[in-house]
Amino acid sequence: MKNKKISFAPFVFMAGLALAPVLAIAQQPCEGLMAVKLPNITITSAAAGDAGFELPPQAGFLNAPPRKVTAPFCRVQAFSTPSSDSHIGLEVWLPVAQNWNGKFLAAGNPGFIGSLSSSGLAGIMERGYVAAGTDTGHVDEAFEWAIGHPEKWADWGYRAVHEMAVLTKELANQYYGKPIQHSYWNSCHNGGNQALNEAQRYPGDFDGIVAGDPALHISHLQPGSLYISWVALKDGVGSPAYIPPAKVAILNQAALAACDADDGLADGLITNPMQCKFDPAVTQCKAADDGTCLTAAQVDTAKKIYAGAKFNDGTPIYAGYVPGSEVTWNFMIEKEPFSVNLNYFKGMVFQDPNWDFRTFDPDRDTRLAIERTGKYVDANNPDLRPFKQAGGKLILIASWNSTALAPLQVVEYYQGIEKIMGGPDKTRDFARLFAVPGSRGCPGFVRNTEDFKALEAMIDWVENGKAPESIVYSYREATEGASGLASAGKVYRTRPVCAYPEVSKYKGSGDINDAANFTCGTK
Repeated sequence: MKNKKISFAPFVFMAGLALAPVLAIAQQPCEGLMAVKLPNITITSAAAGDAGFELPPQAGFLNAPPRKVTAPFCRVQAFSTPSSDSHIGLEVWLPVAQNWNGKFLAAGNPGFIGSLSSSGLAGIMERGYVAAGTDTGHVDEAFEWAIGHPEKWADWGYRAVHEMAVLTKELANQYYGKPIQHSYWNSCHNGGNQALNEAQRYPGDFDGIVAGDPALHISHLQPGSLYISWVALKDGVGSPAYIPPAKVAILNQAALAACDADDGLADGLITNPMQCKFDPAVTQCKAADDGTCLTAAQVDTAKKIYAGAKFNDGTPIYAGYVPGSEVTWNFMIEKEPFSVNLNYFKGMVFQDPNWDFRTFDPDRDTRLAIERTGKYVDANNPDLRPFKQAGGKLILIASWNSTALAPLQVVEYYQGIEKIMGGPDKTRDFARLFAVPGSRGCPGFVRNTEDFKALEAMIDWVENGKAPESIVYSYREATEGASGLASAGKVYRTRPVCAYPEVSKYKGSGDINDAANFTCGTK
């Protein structure tokens, strides 16, 4: 799947003569990249810089401080207009030739937020990669950009990343005089959704794709995710059905009591929640509510959260949450719905900034969401045969304690791939799933990139043919004030995360917090 857009002269065969030498592309100086011409794309800047160049701070969602770039570079800024209503910001950072590792590593985007992190791209470039990113076609932080602009939905959904990949490969061809050897994608949440859109719609863009906790099947995900908040909050925090944070902790302790030891270790982790048999009714008050139990209405809310949203006929809309994940529920149900869910309905489905989530009807509004947005935003096709045929490799990651994204849906998607491909053996040779016990989402992304080396595993798979059987995950102590997806605390445990359907198994001796004392197995 290496870049085939090599613009040197073709081989020339002449009768009785040896093969004529190939004419290599002449390397272009950075400023010369202004002359690169591609459909839909306008290059606005191509500037070289030296180590010590200072990037200004970025305000808004990124809130990035100023930083000095530590390696010489060529920075290209551009925009793409695949439709008359498109304006996709693009940025490519190329290390100088002597520092280039021959590879391309793209950067993904969070949520619906239009953002392009120049600082993040500079960091990737400093590691020797060609780096590229996109603002997905808008710069607004909320939902206003989407109202009345379905072409921008498509830009956000799938077109922006493809336009970025096309530009990046051509720039590398021209700047280095040779094509990129390997192209990689490594991102999570919406970046995981972008990853799957690439694998499904443009199977030749990337050789290796790591899709962490992907925001899978948007037209079902957003209604399914909003449903979790809606069942808990639609009648207000004073309603009998509302579960306050303290009682979410009660549910979590009960779930752990039921299933923590299923793997033979009582260690605060449910290794395989799919095998956990837990009924939240065990937490229901036997008498008056004294704060140590759940009322019948609260138990009913919990059951609906575990079950997930359904159409009126009982068909699932989206998976619910698994036992053991309760520690992350407060993000969704403590005070108000997740802003990304609200922005989707306000900006795309109803295109009404005053839409009230309390009017949400799971059946009616999900069907409307599918009708209005599905073709623009969804990446739910399990038929990855073209991606496999192009030589692509895929690592899917599902965090069992994921915040906002139901991990079971990722497992079901992977099972769908297996069905299309003709079974596990015909899937595992190009796609593998790693389900991470205890992770709240995006392991090895955002912060603590050394804690789950999925990208390194992918590179070894693509370049050396070594498919990953397991990837070690490092668990960190919570730190005061930590509220994100990764903690800055010290590592207290390591465990292997095994390729699905296998799970980690204790060997029977040694420190249970050391990955070396575990192996992989199915039972």
